[in-house]
Amino acid sequence: MSVPYETTAYEPAESPESPEEHLARLLGRALNSFELPDEVVRQLDCALVHDSSLRSAHHSAGLHRETYRHTWLLADGSAVTLWELVHNTAPGGEAQHEVYVDEEELHTAIARLGLPLDTPEFELPTPMRLWAIPEPRHVYDPGDSADHARRLLRRAENPDRPDARTAALLATATAHQITQAFGRPGRTGRAGLSFALYEHAFLLADGSEMTLWEVEHTATPDGRHMCEVYASEEAARDAMERRAARQG
Repeated sequence: MSVPYETTAYEPAESPESPEEHLARLLGRALNSFELPDEVVRQLDCALVHDSSLRSAHHSAGLHRETYRHTWLLADGSAVTLWELVHNTAPGGEAQHEVYVDEEELHTAIARLGLPLDTPEFELPTPMRLWAIPEPRHVYDPGDSADHARRLLRRAENPDRPDARTAALLATATAHQITQAFGRPGRTGRAGLSFALYEHAFLLADGSEMTLWEVEHTATPDGRHMCEVYASEEAARDAMERRAARQG
């Protein structure tokens, strides 16, 4: 029997931040934000849209380091990028944030930490058009991600759940993020019947990503909570529709 999530942990996401709000939050948490050139900050005050993505990550023996790329599209069609470094200075210590204008400065800061330097093979095209800005990638939290994946698959009751090969890959997970696909659990048909869909995104040791989709529902003969896990959102939503139709 699976245990349902506390719904308070999965409140609907707030409205997307404006470019100005995102900049203010980034500068507010960065220890060295005062070092940014005033000209750069003034440019970003007039940005049209923004995008954030995880650039690289490393986790080892309680130490962690992630780098994020924050990009703003300006009215003249050009783009400005700031690089954020998130790390702790002691195993299990509180995360510290730093921000840099230049990627070379970012690499210098990473080198001071003594952790491996990742060099991805893609670069940001500049200038870029509005439609070319990619969707943000997941913002991962370090933790017992491999154990989380193992427990997720163990509680799945559907016979077509992800196979042993998927489990083996997830055993290398170094970070993960859980989000609810839509609001609070929905209710339909029979009184007390509820469905909820959760996305479990994992960052693997080789830098690749893997996503599983969990359906939590009470469409069971005795009304108990049941967990099903699928490799794709489409498969998960199809399963929800089948369950709802049977209860209709």
